Amino acid sequence: MGNSFDEQKSIDKARKRVENIKGFYKHLAAYVLVNAFLLIMHAINLDPGEKFWSWGTFITAISWGIGLLAHWLTVYSRNVFFSKDWEERKIQQYLEREKNRSDKWE
Repeated sequence: MGNSFDEQKSIDKARKRVENIKGFYKHLAAYVLVNAFLLIMHAINLDPGEKFWSWGTFITAISWGIGLLAHWLTVYSRNVFFSKDWEERKIQQYLEREKNRSDKWE
């Protein structure tokens, strides 16, 4: 019985991982398509004498790219920011601390 529970837990974890990876690739595709569109539209609509290579041209790509990088880190890196593993360790630490406190007064 425990084995089937562990197996189901592993399957659920694998499914969650695949969903996270799919979510990242959807985010990446949206980033590429939208920024390509914005850059093309900016290039087409340049006023005479206006430069294409300016900060304003790439501010969306840069700021969104920072968010995309954070998304990548959460999907492909371990223990970045507040991962599930970090949450589990913290919960165990607090439970152990509470157990030790209650043992001292009994």
